[in-house]
Amino acid sequence: MSTQTRNVDFGTLSLQDALDLATLVEEEAEERYRELNHQMTLHRTEETAAFFAFMAENERKHGQTLSARRKALFGDAPRAVHRGMLFDVEAPDYDEARAFMSPREALHVALRSEEKAFAFFEAALPNLRNAEVKALFTELAAEEVHHADLVKRELGKLSDAGALPGDAFVDDPIQQ
Repeated sequence: MSTQTRNVDFGTLSLQDALDLATLVEEEAEERYRELNHQMTLHRTEETAAFFAFMAENERKHGQTLSARRKALFGDAPRAVHRGMLFDVEAPDYDEARAFMSPREALHVALRSEEKAFAFFEAALPNLRNAEVKALFTELAAEEVHHADLVKRELGKLSDAGALPGDAFVDDPIQQ
């Protein structure tokens, strides 16, 4: 179905597998936001680093909620899905971080990630046969819309005063 997943048969996905997949999506996003936080910390872009740390924490909390839900329903049953079965479902792209990245640019990274996750869950819906899984994916898609709306509201609060274009710190090529 997607270049974001490998060997996932959405038609036969059980609720347990769907919860495991959703938890893995959140864990991957948390990990990537932590990597972006680290990069911004190295570049001494504290405000942007703090935003990425905030996003990592949000992804962690959402993952924990899904994991607790899975445990309540299925206990310690082994996972049939694993991290190697997905890539970049909600995680920001690796090349999103830039030295001296502004908070506005960081919010746009988060917005693209939330929209990407929504598109993933929405695209999976027609392939799902299990009603419980379809309900879960519908719920997850709606949550991604809610998260995107929160990011948009934060973007609306930012002033454009002093904002520099994203390529302001890109060096021109030099002759060797």
